[in-house]
This record gives sequence, C-alpha cells and structure tokens, in this order.
Amino acid sequence: MSSCNPKIAIVGAGPAGLTLGVLLHNRGVPFNIFELRQLPMIEELAKPSGSLDLHEDSGLAAIKECGLFDQFLPLTAECSEDDRIADKDGNILYADEGEHSNRPEISRHALTKLLLSSLPVDVVRWEHKLVSVTSSTTSGHTGTELNFGPRGKHIFDLVVGADGAWSRVRELLTDVKPHYAGIQNITATVRHITEKHSHLAELIGRGTFAALGIRHGVCSQRGAEDSARIYVFVTTSDEDFATSAGLAGKTAANAKDVLLANDTLLGKWGTKLKELVRVVFDAETADNPGASVDVKPLYTLPVGISWDHKAGVTVIGDAAHLMCPWAGEGVNVAMCDSLLLSRAIVKAYEAAGRDAASFQRTLEPLLGEFEVNMMARAKEKAEETFRNGQIMFGECGAAGMVELFRSHGQLEQ
Repeated sequence: MSSCNPKIAIVGAGPAGLTLGVLLHNRGVPFNIFELRQLPMIEELAKPSGSLDLHEDSGLAAIKECGLFDQFLPLTAECSEDDRIADKDGNILYADEGEHSNRPEISRHALTKLLLSSLPVDVVRWEHKLVSVTSSTTSGHTGTELNFGPRGKHIFDLVVGADGAWSRVRELLTDVKPHYAGIQNITATVRHITEKHSHLAELIGRGTFAALGIRHGVCSQRGAEDSARIYVFVTTSDEDFATSAGLAGKTAANAKDVLLANDTLLGKWGTKLKELVRVVFDAETADNPGASVDVKPLYTLPVGISWDHKAGVTVIGDAAHLMCPWAGEGVNVAMCDSLLLSRAIVKAYEAAGRDAASFQRTLEPLLGEFEVNMMARAKEKAEETFRNGQIMFGECGAAGMVELFRSHGQLEQ
C-alpha cells in the first residue's frame, strides 16, 4: 500500500461505533462507518425504545468529550433515575427518587439520533453487510480487507470492529464466540400508560422497576410517549425456549397466556405483576397486529476474554466483551472503549501526518496498550455483571437486590 492518508474503517453504527466516529470527526481524522442496517428514519427514532443509564467515568465522559453534554441532558427526561424493587407479588421492597444515583437515562433511539446529528451525512455507509475480513502484509505494511459482497471490497490501514455480539471482525482475532447465558428476554411496550392504566404507572414508577422472584424477573423502563417497556426475564437452560414453550410465532397477546398459566414461568406470580404483563402484552399486539412476540436468548462472551494483538485491527463494545445487562455496564464500557481508542488514533494520526505506513507504526504500540487496558476494564465489569445476575435470578432475587443496594451504601442500615 503506497504512502497516503491513513484509511480507517469502523464496522457498526451502534453506540460504540458512532461515539468513536464523533470523537474522530471532532479531531479531523478521516474515517468511514459501515453499517448493516438501513438509515433509520426520524419516525423510527421517535418511537419508544430501551433506556441506557450512562455512568460518570465512562458513558458520560465520552458524551462530554464529544461536546454533546448540553444536548444530552434534555434527552434524559423520558426515564428518571428512580429505582423500585418488588417481589413476585408486587410488594415494593425498595424505592427511591434517584437521590442515590448520578446515572442519567437516555433511550437508545435518542442516543443514536444525538450521535448521528454530530456526523456528516455521508460518513456512514448504510446497508453494507460484512461478508468476511482478511489481513495481508506487503513490504512490512499490514492492510485489512473488508468484503461487503455486492458492495465491493476495501482495504484499510485500521479496522475497528464495533459490530456487536456476532462480530465478523472479531473472527480475525479469536475463534471464541458468545455462549448462551441461561436467560431469555421477552419484550413488550405499552404507550400512554399513565392515562390508560394509572394504577400500573404508579406501581412501576417513573424510572426503572424490577420485580424479581423464583429465578425470573418482570422489569420495566419508562420511555417516549409516556411508555413503559416491559422485559420478562425467564431463567432456563433451554436455548430454544421460544420454540419449546410454544411462544415462537405467537403474538404477544397470545404469548402472555402461556407465560401466565405455566407455574414454571409466571404462573405463581401475584395478581399485580400478572396484570402488568397482561396489559402490556395486549397493548403490544394492538400496536403491532400480527407481529410475533419478541423473545430473545441472552448471550455473553467469556469473562476475561483476550486475544493476541494483530496489526491494523481491533474490536470494541459488544464485539470485544459482550455481557448481560445486570450491571448496566455494556454500553458504558463500550463508550469508554471509544473514548480511549480515539485518543490513541488521534495521537498516531497527528504524529504521522498523511503517511499511512507511519500512522500504523505509531499506532501499533498504542493499540496494544489500549487492548490490554480494555480487557482489564471489561473483565472487572463482566465479573460484576455475573455476580449481579446470580443475585437477581436466585430464588429470592428481590431481597437479594435490596441487600446489594444496602451493601453499596445506598440504603440506611
């Protein structure tokens, strides 16, 4: 590859990829982002979506370095920092109004829209499905080829895989793949819950709600259009639970009957939680007639995953350290990855000028150092996530979580 301006590719336009893109754009470093999905329409990004709590030393630090904190704050009103923990009968064992928290919530859609608004419209190449990734070395210079099938092949001096759980880019670094975490997530949403079901809105509160017991969970987050997004977490060793339980292909309204009638699922739960599930699953089907219920097995990469550094390529976010959401760390570790990686790339780019070979030589030790740091940070958060999951989905998950809050000093002894 001849000496020229370094060519940088980011694969994936999720929070990690978009955050890295904004940080590089702000420092004048050229790059392209390649994304499988279509460009999301404004109407789509206005719909209710899951909520993310950003942490001071990671997600929020990245937002601030992007120069977006002032625009970010008004977007955090949809879901408050309130927390509620209930048992399986709907008895509230703990509630606060966010006084113990400094982790503002933002919806996934709002975060995506915010980050995209800070990038040139042509920097993200949508509808690019990555088929394969290969590397080759010529005259001591390593190039990484991305094959997008009919969209063509391109060679880059640096490829950053921010392409999620089933990352193609990660395959160039390690053959380790995500494994089933033993929990299924069933999702449904109700809009205008305060107006239509005020007693349920009072039960779940204005922020995050978690009812836990007998190894399952019914959790919620508030969102756009005064919505509540409900997550039913089912502990099961059966990775094909949706098919085995007879949920596959059913509407949410029909699926609720299976969940609520089966004593190994939610059959032994109290009337308050059963009503919440019934109302939300019916609302989901009313909003999306004929759509199949959203049932997904949760996956995780091994705690402490690592790989030997390879020139010209790295991975960040879920592609590097996929973990379950039990500590709220996934997006935060990912955005911290983007922040720290951007600093390494900017340092190498500014030192190398327009020479690609010099850029790569300068970047390599910085990239190796970044990966060691990332692996250590991710391992710590993955261990915390695993511990929290063991507590949440034990026989007495609600009591265990209250005790966990107490051990963190969030409740008075």
